[in-house]
Amino acid sequence: MNSNFRSYLIIFLLAVILFMPFLGQVHLFDWDEVNFAEAAREMIVTHNYTTVQIDFKPFWEKPPLFFWFQVAAMKMFGINEFAARLPNAIAGMLTLMFLFYIGEKHFDKKFAWLWVVVYMSSFLPFLYFKSGIIDPWFNLLIFSGIYFLIFAGKNDKRKYLNTALSAALIGLATLTKGPVAILLTGLTYFISLLINRFRNFLSVRQILLYLGVFSAIGGLWFIILIVQGHSEIIREFIVYQIRLLTTEDAGHGGPFYYHFLVLLLGCFPMSVFAFRGFKKQADSKLLSEQQSYFRQWMLILFWVVLILFSIVKTKIVHYSSLAYFPLSFLAVYGILQLFEKGKIGNWIKTGIIIIATLLGTAIALMPFVEKYKTWIIAKGWIHDPFAVANLQATGQWSDIVTI
Repeated sequence: MNSNFRSYLIIFLLAVILFMPFLGQVHLFDWDEVNFAEAAREMIVTHNYTTVQIDFKPFWEKPPLFFWFQVAAMKMFGINEFAARLPNAIAGMLTLMFLFYIGEKHFDKKFAWLWVVVYMSSFLPFLYFKSGIIDPWFNLLIFSGIYFLIFAGKNDKRKYLNTALSAALIGLATLTKGPVAILLTGLTYFISLLINRFRNFLSVRQILLYLGVFSAIGGLWFIILIVQGHSEIIREFIVYQIRLLTTEDAGHGGPFYYHFLVLLLGCFPMSVFAFRGFKKQADSKLLSEQQSYFRQWMLILFWVVLILFSIVKTKIVHYSSLAYFPLSFLAVYGILQLFEKGKIGNWIKTGIIIIATLLGTAIALMPFVEKYKTWIIAKGWIHDPFAVANLQATGQWSDIVTI
């Protein structure tokens, strides 16, 4: 058996074991999970697969690609929680295999395996693949599109293929969640050009190819709506995207440092090791010129995501989830630096102990929140009506934690 095939088979089996079990055992509880699953269900009921609907009324907040994935799963496994979450379990499998592919192609197998392990062992990246929200697919499509864009500017025989692949993937990302895919990709590419003094700029032919492929794929849904006479949905969709960037939509506000904390705590333990990966020293020992160029793109992508969504008024946990890719890369790079050094610094040990203690305490307190939820609600500490309604639901806890 080919060693690469064996590696991908192992990753696939690991992903099945990690992401598939118990997908349908927990009710849909997140606001997005509920709405997205309902949109897919209404597509099946109405046989209308071009207009996204909630309560059988046009829902202009999201394009349809992810709902088509859910529809396919529901037609195979029924309209249930398992089918609603299955697309993201598949995204998890593809994500881990793609990370291994990049790591092995541009670094070595040790780097590739470490990247897979780091990503799947961190809290939020793991949890998202067991959810029914859009972001795992959205992030995978953007990251893979940016990956091919990184090498599209290189003057080799694959530059047109890389250009077309990047355009197609960013187009699919736009069909998944909207034009923020273009914004994130464009900002990352432009900043890279500035830093590198416009070297590796796409040729005119490549730019035309990119625009043509992207328009054909990313604009497909919008063209269909116009042909069907539903241009008002496009208008409402654009207005909604602008509102997300400029206002605290649906009460989801927060301080500027909101996403810094989300990534630090939610991406534990890779977030701690990534601090080491931000350091530029030892590049000459660990990275070739091409590898250093790739690392530069990862740094740019990380800061683009973090700063952009720190500026955006609406603050939601998964808005910064695209940063999991560059953060995990930097964590692997940081771990390899520690291997080179031969020991773990005290500040890394301290960070791991503090964050692990905080997260462990929060998890340990969850059953007591269930026990005293009536008192917590009466105190008015929770201002989100949807969160309050979730808390009022009956939870299933063992006798050990409810005595």
